[in-house]
Amino acid sequence: MPASGEGADVVLRAVGKRYGKITALAQCDLHVSPGELVLVTGRSGSGKSTLLNLIGGLQTPDTGEVLIDGQQVWGGGNLAKQRRELVGFVFQQHLLLGVLSARANVEVPLIGAGVGRRERARRALDLLGEVGLADRADHRPEQLSGGERQRVAVARALVNEPRLLLADEPTGALDSTTAERLFDLLYDVRLSRSTTMVVVSYDPVAGKRADRTLVMADCGLLEAGAATAYAR
Repeated sequence: MPASGEGADVVLRAVGKRYGKITALAQCDLHVSPGELVLVTGRSGSGKSTLLNLIGGLQTPDTGEVLIDGQQVWGGGNLAKQRRELVGFVFQQHLLLGVLSARANVEVPLIGAGVGRRERARRALDLLGEVGLADRADHRPEQLSGGERQRVAVARALVNEPRLLLADEPTGALDSTTAERLFDLLYDVRLSRSTTMVVVSYDPVAGKRADRTLVMADCGLLEAGAATAYAR
């Protein structure tokens, strides 16, 4: 069992995924070490989002195996509980609930985990402070800027203290300055929490923060620089 505060170890072995006649991934191998920040890029439709979904347990592979800390993601047990306690997700669209305040949005994952109201509020306020939004805790999404909404989404993804964070184009809807600030935030979170991160992005700033960049092509993964022509 990994030590407390250590990021998750992620392994994909010969993973394949098809949608009808379309192959999204074929014989895909990947190892992300605990605490590593890996950037995944590549042209649209190359399988990047499928890769994240398979790692996070949102989809099941047709072939191969996905292991987190040596355990099969689809190896039985309570998958929803595993996702809630181990993995945090950040998407391009923040997916915040418009009727709730920033604090209440961050608290949502804790409700399913059975955390009491007072502790939920404490954790949410602490995290909003960590992402620089302590003074916006009572504002609803419509009262926040795009960058602020995405920072709330990051706080929500971290509230269960996941050891693995998966981010799918988290800055796709942001301007370049705001995007750089968000990547700085993710980088700082990775350093302070030793969180393992797999980030899908086209943003050149992301590559400056990553330990390693992988390019997806031909239903698999290539090391950075092996396919520099691939773009959105």
